[in-house]
Amino acid sequence: ASAKENPQVAEVLAVGPGATKAGALVPMSVKVGDKVITSKYSGTEIKLDGTEYIIVSESDILAIVD
Repeated sequence: ASAKENPQVAEVLAVGPGATKAGALVPMSVKVGDKVITSKYSGTEIKLDGTEYIIVSESDILAIVD
């Protein structure tokens, strides 16, 4: 039997400049304020000033919710 993990819905609080591919900058497809769905165990959890955040790669984002 395989276990199903529920995805997480999160709000984007910050984004980086994007990735460099073949010497060209590829901008991020998400922006601050977007609601996104990520898999349950993706990203790195950190705690900063008492608030928990999850840092995820753009490739770990499953969908942008309208």
